[in-house]
Amino acid sequence: MAANDAAAETDLSLGAEIARARRRRRTDFLRRLAAHRSFLIGAVILALFVLVAAFAPLLAPYGPTEINYRAILSPPTATNWFGTDGYGRDIASRVIWGTRVSLRIGLVVVVTTGILGTILGTAASYVDWLDGLIMRTLDGLMAFPGVLLAIALAAALGPSEINAIIALTVTFTPRTARIVRASVLVVQGMQYIEAAHAVGAGHARIIFRYILANALSPLIVQLTFVFAVSIIAEAILSFLGVGPPPPAPSLGNIIADGRSYIQEAWWIAVFPGLVIAIAVLGLNLMGDGLRDVIDPRQRAVGGH
Repeated sequence: MAANDAAAETDLSLGAEIARARRRRRTDFLRRLAAHRSFLIGAVILALFVLVAAFAPLLAPYGPTEINYRAILSPPTATNWFGTDGYGRDIASRVIWGTRVSLRIGLVVVVTTGILGTILGTAASYVDWLDGLIMRTLDGLMAFPGVLLAIALAAALGPSEINAIIALTVTFTPRTARIVRASVLVVQGMQYIEAAHAVGAGHARIIFRYILANALSPLIVQLTFVFAVSIIAEAILSFLGVGPPPPAPSLGNIIADGRSYIQEAWWIAVFPGLVIAIAVLGLNLMGDGLRDVIDPRQRAVGGH
């Protein structure tokens, strides 16, 4: 009985020590993130964009499709902060609502790409006979330039927000799956995975408890860049007329509307272009910060 009590106390002590070590690692990770300047700047920029998108109905001074024929091609004023377009619509209001569309599409693409990439990358690395089938299929998709593939898929499916999401998900999933596969292959060679197999742990427990929990850090970094590229790609699709269709505003179709007035009404294209550039800059700064904190060796190689 005493031996059993001692073993139980040892197990409890070991479990408590493991829990404390996890808390220390989590606290250290958050502390390093909070001290990283690039990450903080990017996080602030992204937070501002999220607030603008979330409170678009309150922040936009006019409706995004509200027409005022008496203010056609009006330059920026106190009434129309970013001026108006060829229909007298307020550019600031359309940019605010367009930011909501771009962030929504980018977020959904990140979620779907992360889920599909994780499933395909894990399956390819964990099941030998699936590896060749999955990776050769993904290599075939990666043979096409990403933006061209997205344009072709969106054009084939038709202009809509859902179809733009599908096209971008298909475009970015292969690269995400390759990163997950490489990370899982590294983790699979660790001794604690062999120990889990030796004690009879099931495949589901090994994959979710041990492999994915320790292999997803590169995926998180990758998804911040996918978010940034998705915003740019959605703007390209909308600019070409295969994204969310007008009159609903998106940053890309606002810029497209300004093509005809670029000399006499530069503000139509410039302000949404600046919004895209700032949003992408913020996401890239966040991605760089996450990469530096998660893997300091990358910072040394990159010269940061």
